[in-house]
Amino acid sequence: MAKKYTAKCACGAVKFEFDTDPTFIAVCHCLDCKKASGGEAATFFAVPEDDFTLISGKPKAFHYIANSGNGLDRNSCPECAARVFTDHLEGFPGTVFVQLGSLDRPELIAPKLEMFTRRRLGWVKPLDLPQFENMPS
Repeated sequence: MAKKYTAKCACGAVKFEFDTDPTFIAVCHCLDCKKASGGEAATFFAVPEDDFTLISGKPKAFHYIANSGNGLDRNSCPECAARVFTDHLEGFPGTVFVQLGSLDRPELIAPKLEMFTRRRLGWVKPLDLPQFENMPS
């Protein structure tokens, strides 16, 4: 039986699912997220690793050392190059960060905070959410 949330890359080669209703859902304006997303910010959320199920495909992992000094693996589809999730996060063991845009129904999950707002570009308006200049504690 399919889990509550399903997701895939742009071409559909990499598919995954999970049941957890995320509680940490962030719009991140840090420089790492800007580079990784190719945009002004990235929207992602945390899912427990033991609830995350890869259904198909073999994502290509890129090991990256963030500005924090912690390592992580950014996973993309080897066919369409869409980034879909991040795992093996040294700062968040047992957690997978899923890119909101990979969800089949992204409207089911809304951001709960904005972080690294000190890096937000001047033309971007803050959302009506809690604001954090750095990583919330």
